[in-house]
Amino acid sequence: MGAFFEPMSESGQFRLVTRGPGETQDLGRRLGELMEGGELVLMVGDLGAGKTCMTQGIAWGLGVVEYARSPTFVLVSEYEGRCKLFHADLYRVDDPLEIEDLGLDETYWNGGVCVVEWAEKGKSNFPADHLQVEITATGAEERVVELQAGGPRHDELLGRLKGVVGDSSDKAMGV
Repeated sequence: MGAFFEPMSESGQFRLVTRGPGETQDLGRRLGELMEGGELVLMVGDLGAGKTCMTQGIAWGLGVVEYARSPTFVLVSEYEGRCKLFHADLYRVDDPLEIEDLGLDETYWNGGVCVVEWAEKGKSNFPADHLQVEITATGAEERVVELQAGGPRHDELLGRLKGVVGDSSDKAMGV
């Protein structure tokens, strides 16, 4: 079975269900293919929810040939693709001031794509116009992926993603 689209109550939000890491990666790949540079993706979810799987897919959608790994010990990894991908992991960050020192704002203002795992640790450090991706495990393989746009740039991105994955709950992503 493929992931499917479920409309949420407000514009700029929607929910997808994935069944397995491959489908989560495929959703990320489709999202990455739609990105043009300058996007900021804030990932939220428990340990093991699938944030890194989603990031791997985004990387592949951006044309990155490397396998994106969680940058927990280096905080930020950089990958070359059609535009640069900066993958940050705030799991080990305790002080929001440390986030400012990372200079992540320079990554998306300069045309890169920035994906931040454990973004809830520094949400106040990021601009309002971003895409929040919250991943919740609902079973051994099943994940609910809720996407919410925080501004017009990312709302438009969600609209394009919706067009790619379909607009009804019984339409499979084709995975």
